Amino acid sequence: MRDGEAKERELSYEEKKAFYSRVLTIYGRNPVLEALKDDTLTIHRLHLSRSNKPSNELQRMVELAERRGVEIRYHEKKSLSRISKNARQDQGVALDLIVKNMMSPEEFVSKNTNYRILALDRVTNPQNVGMILRSCAAGNIDAVLLPAKGSAPIVSPLTIKASAGILFRLPILRCDSLVEALRDFRRDGATLYSLDSHASESFREITPPSKSLFVLGNESEGVSREVAALCDRSIAIPMNRGVESLNVAVTAALLAFME
Repeated sequence: MRDGEAKERELSYEEKKAFYSRVLTIYGRNPVLEALKDDTLTIHRLHLSRSNKPSNELQRMVELAERRGVEIRYHEKKSLSRISKNARQDQGVALDLIVKNMMSPEEFVSKNTNYRILALDRVTNPQNVGMILRSCAAGNIDAVLLPAKGSAPIVSPLTIKASAGILFRLPILRCDSLVEALRDFRRDGATLYSLDSHASESFREITPPSKSLFVLGNESEGVSREVAALCDRSIAIPMNRGVESLNVAVTAALLAFME
């Protein structure tokens, strides 16, 4: 039994729950290999399918994992697909990363009485996500809320590159359902704002309360109707010279530095 596995068995239920809330699993040979090369990332475990045919790429993964002292586990193909949750695209590999600043919305709320959060509703471009995280970390945003499904992967070569090495300096709140998470924030007393280019109220005209959350939508479709219906107010970034909208990452940067 590996040391890491033995330590896990010694943890209480609550300790295990807290630990695994910070574990993010990525898949695919290129993302996994790039993550193994990145010494700024904390890696928990490498998963490989027993059905993989030998290749230089897989051998390099094993070498990097062994050099870093990362546990390697081999699985049957079906077992690996349960870990990656994407049998069609995992290419027989998955990697568990430990993201210290990743937590559930409930944990974040229990530790913060005041906050300004930016939520992403179906933002699918990994470069946009990376730039948004970078702007939020540099500005006045306390956390970014990301649903587990429907958004670009947090950890991919493009996201890491776009965030310029500061991907995990900002708390990242993961949820299964953005709608349910937003309802929970409303129950906590937060005011929810949706960004809409057609809104009559400018973001410059508002004074966000001590608990506030801003929702940015999909690159082409904006905030979904279901999410928009939950928000208290709709605000816009005023445009000049007939420009209709800004890139979602640019919008996030403006909000991040709003007083």
